[in-house]
Amino acid sequence: MKIADFTISKKRTFIIAEIGNNHNGSLERAKKMIDKAVEMGADCAKFQMRQIKQVYRSKSLSKSGEDLGTEYIIDLLEKFELTVEEHKVLSDYCKKKEILYMCTPWDKKSIEILEEFDVSAYKVASADLTNLPLLDKLSKTGKPLILSTGMSSTKEIEISTDFLNSRKVSFALLHCNSTYPAPIQDINLNWMSQLKSIHPLIGYSGHERGINISLAAATIGACILERHFTLDRQMEGPDHAASLEFKEFKSLIEGCREIEEAMGDENIKKRRFSQGEMINRENLGKSLVASKDLKKGSIIGKDDIMVLSPGQGLSPQFYNTLLGVKIKRDMGFEDYFFKSDLIEEEIKIKKYKFKHPWGIPVRYHDFKRYLDLIKPDIFEFHLSYSDMELNISDYLEKDYENGFVVHAPELFKGSHLMDLATPDLAYRKISIEETQKVIDITRKLKKYFPNEQKPLIVANVGGFSMDSNFTEEVKESCYKQFFKSLSELDTEGVEIIPQTMAPFPWHFGGQRHQNIFVHVDEIVNYCKEFNIRMCFDVSHSMLTCNHFKCDFYEFAKKIAPFTAHIHMGDANGVNGEGLQIGDGEIDFKRLGEILNEGCPYASFIPEIWQGHKNNGEGFWLALEKLENII
Repeated sequence: MKIADFTISKKRTFIIAEIGNNHNGSLERAKKMIDKAVEMGADCAKFQMRQIKQVYRSKSLSKSGEDLGTEYIIDLLEKFELTVEEHKVLSDYCKKKEILYMCTPWDKKSIEILEEFDVSAYKVASADLTNLPLLDKLSKTGKPLILSTGMSSTKEIEISTDFLNSRKVSFALLHCNSTYPAPIQDINLNWMSQLKSIHPLIGYSGHERGINISLAAATIGACILERHFTLDRQMEGPDHAASLEFKEFKSLIEGCREIEEAMGDENIKKRRFSQGEMINRENLGKSLVASKDLKKGSIIGKDDIMVLSPGQGLSPQFYNTLLGVKIKRDMGFEDYFFKSDLIEEEIKIKKYKFKHPWGIPVRYHDFKRYLDLIKPDIFEFHLSYSDMELNISDYLEKDYENGFVVHAPELFKGSHLMDLATPDLAYRKISIEETQKVIDITRKLKKYFPNEQKPLIVANVGGFSMDSNFTEEVKESCYKQFFKSLSELDTEGVEIIPQTMAPFPWHFGGQRHQNIFVHVDEIVNYCKEFNIRMCFDVSHSMLTCNHFKCDFYEFAKKIAPFTAHIHMGDANGVNGEGLQIGDGEIDFKRLGEILNEGCPYASFIPEIWQGHKNNGEGFWLALEKLENII
């Protein structure tokens, strides 16, 4: 079912801020409530319209002999109803504020009036679920209907459902308890499953205190949530006491959006690892390792295998599979077994050819080993805070013909995450000092790589936050602080290139919100203004485009002219980072065409999660897949 531009489905809960008559007859208060509904993030601001003489008996309106409840309701309605002209003003105001206007018509005349407003859908109150003449009138509008089911029996709901189905009306049913406020023990959310058996599209209209039950309803399948909204619960009128105030309603909407994100895709049949789980699997998991030195050609027996942490090798679930396998390589004590040990075909290193300068990521300790295996154009040295204390001459010993890039640590000594963009001056000072050390190390490395004219330093420069993203104003100040930090660094002979970032980067200690160097138009503008270049992290930026639902290849076209270096890795969803080439969603042939045209001289490395395992097995596979592409 569609309402204006909204598709009503389980993927996203449609949230109605039911203003009703809680404006208490004030047009200005109603406008203010619309403003607040927009601020809360509601999809729809809903009102009610009655031609009271068509709703109540004349005898009731004259208050002759009616009970006190009816008399009280009529008094309030006569006091607080808005005029048709005021409703039109509110409808136009909603359009201006880009929130959907909706209204509950309580009589046929109100339907005719609202049809002149270009209303996208109608809400039917619980009191009118059984009003077949009114439903007939509404069905002839051709508009979608949302019907509350409070005060109705199962049979009554079935009759009205059959009535609307026979007229081929698009509609949804809302579970509802029509008391104000509704006692928790009377709500019976489990009835929603029965309601769904009557009609597949269901939601929840709540009158209880608080937001927990509404959140539960969203979790168990409510495609629509309707809650009454008020500026002040103490105001006169029957609905205020059962209404949510601004902060509560905002929390409800935020909670719904979190639930939607957490629910994921119901069509996915296989469990996926999150990036955080992959990290912890490596750190906390177990691996099969050699219990002693093993010679190539040995047949693996029980006495040859141990199970030890960390989980960087073959899973212990392959224990029995490994037994009886002929090992294809010499292994030392506690060396990991890998999946490649279970297959006959070996992944072999070859002489790779690329259009772009290419390389692999290394640490000091494995540089010589990789140098013996392969001759890339560049090596990208990934520094840890402990590497910064090492003597380079213990690992490098002569002039090398290759070029090199340095990747600055994200984490410095003392659990200090790099943040050159923080407004915290003391924290930024430490980041500047540590970054200057990285620059000095890079200059020392240059002595071993004389062919490298001006080495690049890739950096995750900071600008992150813990619980939510910064406001635009704070984000802009982060950029200013970063460029101020750059001006305070001695960068003679090196070039610092920020890395394009994913919206939710994983740092040591958990996931954070990234605020700068995420959005491509922003990045391009700052590159132009401050004459900087970027490291285009392909995997990061795909996650960004997935999250913000923008075109990754347009992102690539825009960033390419400002790209000095590329990290190549596949990606999936908003958290699947650093996947093997071809294991994610990126069309690398298409990407390669963009990069070959937009930044033909940019260097690249395969940045594959745990690609260094088993003598760089993941890197060689990635390079093989990228040949003839970039």
